[in-house]
Amino acid sequence: MPQVRVDTQAAAAIKRQVGEQLLAERKTTPALADAGAREQRARALINEAVSVWADATQAGRLVPRGEEQALAGLVFDMLFRAGRLQRHLDDDRVENILINGHDQVFLDFGDERLVQAPAVADSEEELKELVRDLARNSGQGERTLSTGSPMVALRLADGSRLQAMCEVTGERTYVTIRRHRIKDADLGQMERLGTVTPAVREFLSACVRAERNVMVVGEQNSGKTSLLRALLKEIPAAERFGTLETEFELWAHKNGYHQQVVPMEARESNGERVDGRAAGEITLLELLQRALRMSLTRIVVGEVRGPEITALMGALTSGRGGNLCTMHASQPRVVFDRIAELYLLAQGNFSEQLAYRQVANGLHVIVFLSVQESRGRKQRYVSHVWEITGVGEGGRPAYNEVFGPPTGWGATHAVPRTPPSPAMLARLERAGFDANLLHWAGTWRQAPA
Repeated sequence: MPQVRVDTQAAAAIKRQVGEQLLAERKTTPALADAGAREQRARALINEAVSVWADATQAGRLVPRGEEQALAGLVFDMLFRAGRLQRHLDDDRVENILINGHDQVFLDFGDERLVQAPAVADSEEELKELVRDLARNSGQGERTLSTGSPMVALRLADGSRLQAMCEVTGERTYVTIRRHRIKDADLGQMERLGTVTPAVREFLSACVRAERNVMVVGEQNSGKTSLLRALLKEIPAAERFGTLETEFELWAHKNGYHQQVVPMEARESNGERVDGRAAGEITLLELLQRALRMSLTRIVVGEVRGPEITALMGALTSGRGGNLCTMHASQPRVVFDRIAELYLLAQGNFSEQLAYRQVANGLHVIVFLSVQESRGRKQRYVSHVWEITGVGEGGRPAYNEVFGPPTGWGATHAVPRTPPSPAMLARLERAGFDANLLHWAGTWRQAPA
């Protein structure tokens, strides 16, 4: 279906006009303090302005009704939503939106191709202003895009994650928007999507119920956050736990299921520095230190990627268990070195040996997600599940590969490999796990009778 032509310059002009009128009316009309009332009034003003535009600028040409509606819709999106980006955010098929300057927009539908889309701004400055508008409307008021703050990360209203960069990227502004198409799945739905096998589903469910510390690992865009959300559904509804994130993506405090979630979100600096410190910044490390005083049974870190790893591992070795987190790693064999690398980046008195020891003593399970192209689509699936069993050779953590890739051409999803330790298995069985699942080596699509 062809796109309806929209006069973007007219949309920008009407946006300014309606915005100014709304601002003036709010000073005299208290009811417009309500967002719903404000949007309703805006629609009336927009429709009126679009009618005036159609009469004044079309030189006697009959303006198609669809063109007027498209213009009115764009103006509304520019005022209250994501402007010319909104059409792509409304398309559930889009996994990622890649913007390489205002006139180069590409859509990733999760297959092997990128589809070029129309420009989302008429200039680089307009693109930057769009990002600033999104930052202002995100509720993360300290975040912006400017010469003094040329990089910004924020969440959009639909939960998508936006990262933008300018100035340090030459003449163009680069924006990446990662969508969360799977927002509210539980482990049963993850099984139907092919992410986990029946045996892996039951094993991971029991790990959460048995209060094992679990780290979900994988490469970028492998589905770590989606799996973590599903694991959270295994935590009892009335249990009090905290989530720590750079941008809210887990939404455990708004999923309609959990009743005692303390959500914590890091805060970026306003770009200024005071006594060598970024003014206004609140890091995940600082949140973790405070979270330990909030009477939480568990701590969930959306993504570990910095010095907060040291506080998290300290919490794993001192708490009662059941904590969850995700971390980037390209393959399972680099996970321990990746954790040690983050320890060393934290500086202080941290060492590789300390990192290995705390992993061995505090982390119980590592889940690795892999991605494979299949028939033009990306299949994300659990390929490895390791049980950490203590300190091994050379001081590195030792592990059992409880689930791993099967042998054979084209085989992917994890199947049972090495039984967990007796202590681990006994704990999982007390949480309701059926140990017979570990003796099944069939295909991933079928569970034992």
